[in-house]
Amino acid sequence: MEGSTVSRTLTATTLAEAFRDTVARVPDRVAVRTKDDSTSLTWAQLRDRVDALAGGLHELGVQRGDTVALMFSNRPEFHLADLAVMTLGATPFSIYNTYTPEQIRYVVGDAGARVALVEEQFREVFEKAREGLDLEHLVVCETDFEDLEARGAGFDAEAHWRAIEPDDVLTLIYTSGTTGPPKGVELTHANLLAAVGSIEDIIEFPDESRVISWLPSAHVAERNAHHYIPIAYGMTVTTCDNPREIVSYLPQVRPTWFFAVPRIWEKLKAGLETMLANQPDEQREPVEKALAAARQKVRLEQAGEAVPEELARQVGEADEKIFSGLRGMLGLDQVVSVNVGAAPTPPEVLEFFHAIGIELAELWGMSETCGAGTCNRPGEVKLGTVGPPAPGIEIKLAEDGEVLIRGGVVMKGYRGMPDKTAETIDSDGWLHTGDIGEIDEDGFLRIVDRKKELIINAAGKNMSPANIESTLKAASPLIGQAAAIGDGRSYNTALIVLDADYAPAWAAKQGIGETSLEALAGEEKVVAAVQEGVDAANENLARVEQIKKFTIVPGDWAPGGDELTPTMKLKRKPIAEKYAEQIEAMYG
Repeated sequence: MEGSTVSRTLTATTLAEAFRDTVARVPDRVAVRTKDDSTSLTWAQLRDRVDALAGGLHELGVQRGDTVALMFSNRPEFHLADLAVMTLGATPFSIYNTYTPEQIRYVVGDAGARVALVEEQFREVFEKAREGLDLEHLVVCETDFEDLEARGAGFDAEAHWRAIEPDDVLTLIYTSGTTGPPKGVELTHANLLAAVGSIEDIIEFPDESRVISWLPSAHVAERNAHHYIPIAYGMTVTTCDNPREIVSYLPQVRPTWFFAVPRIWEKLKAGLETMLANQPDEQREPVEKALAAARQKVRLEQAGEAVPEELARQVGEADEKIFSGLRGMLGLDQVVSVNVGAAPTPPEVLEFFHAIGIELAELWGMSETCGAGTCNRPGEVKLGTVGPPAPGIEIKLAEDGEVLIRGGVVMKGYRGMPDKTAETIDSDGWLHTGDIGEIDEDGFLRIVDRKKELIINAAGKNMSPANIESTLKAASPLIGQAAAIGDGRSYNTALIVLDADYAPAWAAKQGIGETSLEALAGEEKVVAAVQEGVDAANENLARVEQIKKFTIVPGDWAPGGDELTPTMKLKRKPIAEKYAEQIEAMYG
């Protein structure tokens, strides 16, 4: 991508100061916009509205050290609201849009927020949650922001943001609660600046970089990648309010950096392969041949072996004539880095994108470390690993293989939970992550699985359910979700959920009349096609890991529902309880 890099040494000691530095450096650059530009704010315009809204909130009583709840979809007003609260030295935190009134009540009560800023579509659920809370003000952006900004016009924000200290809590990230109520992770200004500086040292973003805001703002990855990093480096953020539309945004925005969970990359790969399969032979065969050569080149490079001159020439030609067009079609032709994280990514997915010239790189982090930890660097990606430690971060393994991490990115602690904090961060500052890992001779980390989620079968064999599940999902586009079962059992089984986008379209092409996920779960053709996928997955699994039986669960698993956390992690215990009958039937 064209564009010079700028000096990246952040002199700011808080994110509030970094925001002012960016406004001073690039006042007329677009800071945040919608795809159609119906809303588009330059950094200077954003600052003016931030200060006015901060003034209005100050009149409502928001002061330094207070917490303020936010509930927004991905829209420019989120960035405005978050920055306005931050400017006052208060702590803004986001709530997942899928939360029930009970869940909202818990996190708002735990945070002690007296003010909430919400979108109109969440007003009703928030009003229900409000009962029993000391919530003094519920501010709705569509109806109240204009009035608040008018009341705050001329507010002198400087004294407020200059009073913020690096160790002040910048935001709370509530963990997704797979093993109990969510915990409020306290991240300071210093924590996030360490994370922001660390990722920049790895990627070196060009000036005038572009990102798309599309993940939930309650997730640390969204706040880091599409809010704090753009604030620090003056990027332009385009908001995508419906995450299901993210693929259509890519060609229109042509982001500089794109981060997504494995499922997005799996769907992009499946879409390209489906498109290719439908081409006439004379068009399809040259592309298949080029892909095979490119994969061979990737495998040789990954093995550290020399690439024959003829193969390099062949792949170079294919890149120019075929792959560059694919990258352009996807909208990923101007990226300097593309990353994937939050769950294991099947090796064949990583290899596919490397073959077509998209250097997909795994990274690893957690809420407690601002989402930072390890990252594969552009030009030095080792497939199957999450890379070496990021700058300023130390990683080591405990005796049982648990990954320990230390550095400026490690949280201040869990809000109001000194005992839990002491359990997690030891006296030497090492955070015990709960992930089991392996470190190779080059210092690259491979994550095996969560310590508490390993399957230990009846024979005492340890297995990673996440690895089994990612292999299943990669084997068939029909499989949207999979939960591997086998702890204490003599063989493994799986609960499978059909892909909500692919399965109905596939069924219609097969002439199946009823294409709802409920109906398709019992359809013979679907079961047979899923069995083919399971068989293909089993070929890539060790014998002890293989799936002997499976059950297709009717319907879908929604983020924030009974089976998935808002960040799409499996709730293993609730799944085991809810589907106990189906599970036992597979072992009958």
